Amino acid sequence: MSVRGWFWLISIAVIALVAALAFYVNVGFLYLYLLVVPVVYMGVEDILQKNQSIRRNFPVLGRLRYVFEDLRPKIQQYFVESDTDGTPLNRNERSVVYQRAKKQVDTTPFGTQLNVYAEGYEWMAHSVTPKDFHRMNHHPRVQIGGSDCKQPYEASVLNISAMSFGSLSKNAVMALNGGAQMGGFAHNTGEGGISAYHLDPGGDLIWQIGTGYFGARDKEGRFNDEAFRSNALKPNVKMIEIKLSQGAKPGHGGILPGKKNTPEIAAIRLVEPGTTVFSPPYHSAFSTPSELIKFVARLRNLSEGKPVGFKLCIGNRSEFLSICKAMVQLNTYPDFITVDGGEGGTGAAPPEFSNSVGMPLLDALAFVDNALRGFSIRQKIRIVCSGKILTGFHMMRAMALGADVCNSARGMMLALGCIQALECNKNSCPTGVATQDPALTKGLVVEDKVSRVANFHKHTIESFVELLGAAGLEHPDQIDRTHIFRRVFMNLVKTYEEIYPTIPDGSLLEGGDPPFELMAELSRSSAERF
Repeated sequence: MSVRGWFWLISIAVIALVAALAFYVNVGFLYLYLLVVPVVYMGVEDILQKNQSIRRNFPVLGRLRYVFEDLRPKIQQYFVESDTDGTPLNRNERSVVYQRAKKQVDTTPFGTQLNVYAEGYEWMAHSVTPKDFHRMNHHPRVQIGGSDCKQPYEASVLNISAMSFGSLSKNAVMALNGGAQMGGFAHNTGEGGISAYHLDPGGDLIWQIGTGYFGARDKEGRFNDEAFRSNALKPNVKMIEIKLSQGAKPGHGGILPGKKNTPEIAAIRLVEPGTTVFSPPYHSAFSTPSELIKFVARLRNLSEGKPVGFKLCIGNRSEFLSICKAMVQLNTYPDFITVDGGEGGTGAAPPEFSNSVGMPLLDALAFVDNALRGFSIRQKIRIVCSGKILTGFHMMRAMALGADVCNSARGMMLALGCIQALECNKNSCPTGVATQDPALTKGLVVEDKVSRVANFHKHTIESFVELLGAAGLEHPDQIDRTHIFRRVFMNLVKTYEEIYPTIPDGSLLEGGDPPFELMAELSRSSAERF
């Protein structure tokens, strides 16, 4: 007899047994009836439905397969995975954020749990003459704003990376911005526009403008100078960032479904409520490298000289070299460039884009820093980075490769109480962070989480400054690629300078001596086309 046949035989036998017991034990008939009827109903429903073969072949019991499938990530996270195995962030990484956000002990006993002889293990070189941490500047700042900028911004070395209202709840946005205000750092709005929840707490804002030009568009979705200007001149807005692409889904557009386009969202984004709104994968305000750089200058002028830059995940290297050529030809420069790692972030994306598109952060940082050096313009532009920045060592590592400032999204979400439930794209975030469900959002108490965001920032900066001192350095701009080591193979260790060699200043200019690995991309690059 087949498995299905045995299943039906056992099911009929059980139902017959329950019916006999119900008849014999008259007192419990009602309870047995209440038990049997729902089971029979589920069984009939499973037999009649045509979408799931397991339920159709094995009524009722087949449902357990789907229950366990939904529970598997939770079971794995809480009962199976070790402290160093979890992804995208392991338990140790999550724990250090929680501990710093709550001002708990963040030290660890009995040595590292990492395999220090495994390929990929990284560490920092310390000095026998370290600096006194207590006498160092615990709040290092970096001025962002070039020669054409009239309102430069003194940025913290750690800020909140781009996350839009809509993706995050209003309570999450208010807590993040309140934490930024308390701790004296900046909050990137994400491309969803500037909401009251960004403005009311009073924290500094980096206004991000994506391909949908939300908050800076006309009715047809084209960039609009007056709409942009009205938002850009708000006192809270300290910098403007043009988003070319993001690490979570580079080259991928977005859709705001009509049912999610509430009157509140529509007013923020300057769209018609109830309509489906598309964010194309490309910009309509420019189409060449030269036009991009002119657009940067245009926004800087409209904002009365506030710092303007652009964000991208590196894809074709020749395209970034084309942007560099446009800068040099026009003698016009963005105030900053944000480099986003292809390892993604908080944005929901198709798995092909999350897993297989875009250059990872460390490779991208080294390339961008080298490209700017090769065109002799590195000193004119600040580099901001984002991509799994959670600890002081992550900041140290990024700055060794060229970053001036670091942004964190997932770290800030964890500080808000995120438990990495991986429900961000389902509107069912149990902590009220990444949902618009009022029943879930109310669980996130803004007043409590404001201080946690500020605490995480403060203690992470302090750990970074302490690492600086341990390396014998006094300021972040003294970090270079010789300070970080990586085990490439079990018996082979290299510095970042050996893995990502710094190219000579001016080597990519006409008449220079470009490194062999960039010669083909350099020959294909042009300021007049991507």
